[in-house]
Amino acid sequence: MMKVSEIPYKRYTVEEARAAFAAFEEAMTKATSVDDVLAARRAFRAEVEVLSTAVSLANCRFTLNTRDSFYSDEMAYYDEAGPHFNDLNTKYAALMLDSPFRAELEKVLNPRLFRMWEIARKTFDPCIIEDCQEENATVTEYSKLMAGMVFTYEGENMPLSLLRGKLEDADREVRRKAAVAIGEGLEKNSEALDSLYDRLVKIRTRIAGKLGYRSFTELGYYRMGRIDYDAEMVAAFRENVRKSLVPVVAAVKEKVRRELGIDEVMFYDNDIYGSGASLVPVLDAAAMFREAQAMYDRMNPEIGAFMASMQEAEAFDVEARDGKWGGGYCTVFAAYKQPFILANFNGTTGDVDVLTHEFGHAFAMKKVFDRPDTELEIGGSETAECHSMSMEFLSWPSMDIFFGADGNRYRRKHLLDALSFIPYGVMVDEFQHIVYENPDMTPAERKAAWLALEKKYRPYMGYGDLPYLSLGTRWQYQMHIYESPFYYIDYCLAQTVAMGFLCASRENYEDALQRYVDFCAAGGEKAFGQLIADAGLADPFTDGALDTVAQKVMGVIEELS
Repeated sequence: MMKVSEIPYKRYTVEEARAAFAAFEEAMTKATSVDDVLAARRAFRAEVEVLSTAVSLANCRFTLNTRDSFYSDEMAYYDEAGPHFNDLNTKYAALMLDSPFRAELEKVLNPRLFRMWEIARKTFDPCIIEDCQEENATVTEYSKLMAGMVFTYEGENMPLSLLRGKLEDADREVRRKAAVAIGEGLEKNSEALDSLYDRLVKIRTRIAGKLGYRSFTELGYYRMGRIDYDAEMVAAFRENVRKSLVPVVAAVKEKVRRELGIDEVMFYDNDIYGSGASLVPVLDAAAMFREAQAMYDRMNPEIGAFMASMQEAEAFDVEARDGKWGGGYCTVFAAYKQPFILANFNGTTGDVDVLTHEFGHAFAMKKVFDRPDTELEIGGSETAECHSMSMEFLSWPSMDIFFGADGNRYRRKHLLDALSFIPYGVMVDEFQHIVYENPDMTPAERKAAWLALEKKYRPYMGYGDLPYLSLGTRWQYQMHIYESPFYYIDYCLAQTVAMGFLCASRENYEDALQRYVDFCAAGGEKAFGQLIADAGLADPFTDGALDTVAQKVMGVIEELS
C-alpha cells in the first residue's frame, strides 16, 4: 500500500480543467442516447477526481507546515484557480440539467443529484471570479495568521492548540493563566483579526449582491449545499435549544459550581465537570493508536480492517507543532481512495475525542468508495458530522482502556461536553446570521453582539476581567467563522443524532452499530431526515425532540455518576 507521504503531487491547472470540460461539452453535444451522456459524465468525473486530489494534497501539505513555501505557493495558485474550477463545475451542472435526455437520466440517476446541480447554478457566475479569488486569499491569510500565532504561558511560547489543553487542568489557577495567555496573544493580533473578518464579510456580501441575493445568508446556505432544511428551520432549532437545553446546561453548571466551591463559573471553568485530578488519557500517542486498532477490531471486522489500512498508509498526523494548522480535519485523496486525518494532540481528553471523531469521517468516506457513483459523496456537512460524532459515542465501551479507572469519569465529561456544546454552537450560528444580515457593523458592534449572545445561550458563564476575551472576542479563534460560514450549526444538528445513537447503543449495541454503518453507507444518497428515520432516531427539527434528548442524556449521566 502507498503511504500518504509517497502520493505524488502535480499541480492541476486551469488549462487542464478547461480541456477536460471542453471534451465533456463536445461529448454531450454529440450524444445520441442517455448512455452517451452517462459515459461523458463518467469521463469528466474522473478528471474531477484528479483535480480534487491535487487540491487536497496541496492543502494537506500546506496545513502540515504553513511555512512550506512550495505548498504555500500552490495554495495561492488554487486560491486564484478555484473560482475558475467552480465556473466549469457550474457549466457541467447546467449541461446535465439541460440535457435533452434528462427524462431518461432521471430514471437512472439519484434525484438528489439534480437538486445538487440546481444549487450549483445558484452559487456561481463568472462575474464573481475576482471576488472569489480575493475571498480565498483572505481565508488563507487568516489560516496563516492563526497557524503562526505564538502565545506565551509562564514564559514559554506555544501554539494555541497546546495552550487550550491547559483549560482542562484540574488547577483553576493554571486554567486562569491559560485564558489570560490566550487573550493576550489574540490582543496582539487584534487589528489583523478585525480587519480580516471585516474584509471577508464585505467580500461575501458583494458576491451575494452580484448574484442577486439580498444578503450573503441565502447564498451561504446554497454554498453549503443545503437541500433538506433552510434558515427558518435553523432559527426554530436555535430557539428550541434556548428553551429546552440552555436551562438544563445551566443546572449542570450550577451543580459544578457548587462542587468546585467557586462563586461563578468562568470561561476557564467551562471544560470542567467536577472536582478531582485532571482527566487525561493514561496512554501515550503510540499506545493510543495500538489500542484504537484493537478497539475497532472488536467493534466490527470491516471497521477494524479499515483502521489497519489507515495506519499502514500512515494516514494520520497528530503531533502539535509550530507552523502546523491548529485545527483538526479529515480529507480524502479521491484518486487513491485514501482518507487522511490531521489533528493536534495536547494531552487532554480531546486527543481521544479527535481519534474517534475524525476516524468516523474517514470510515464514511471509505463507504462512499464502495458505491459505483460517488458524486453525492458522504452528504451534507450535517450528515458528515453525524458520522464523526456518533463514532465518538460508539467507542465508549473501550474508554476504560484509554482512561483506566477514570473510564466513567471520561464518559460523563464527554457527554456533558456534548450537551453543553449545543448552546455554544447555535450561538456561533446566530452570530453569523446577525453579521451577514448587518454587513456594515463595526468590529466593536460585532463584539457587542457576541456578548449579548453569550448572555442568551451561556448565562451561566462569565469572563470577568480576562484580557481581550472579556470584550466579546472568543469567536475570533473559532476558525469556521472566518473560513466556513454557516457550517457550525451542522455540528449541533449532528450532536443530537449522535446522542440518539449513544442511547440506542446502551440498549442494543450491535443493532445500533449496524444502523450506524448503514447510515454511513447511504451517505448523500438520501435526505438528512430520511437517513435519521431509517436509523430509527429522532429528527432534531421535530417539536419536542430536544426535550427528549435532554431527558435521555441526563438519565445516562445519572447512571455514570
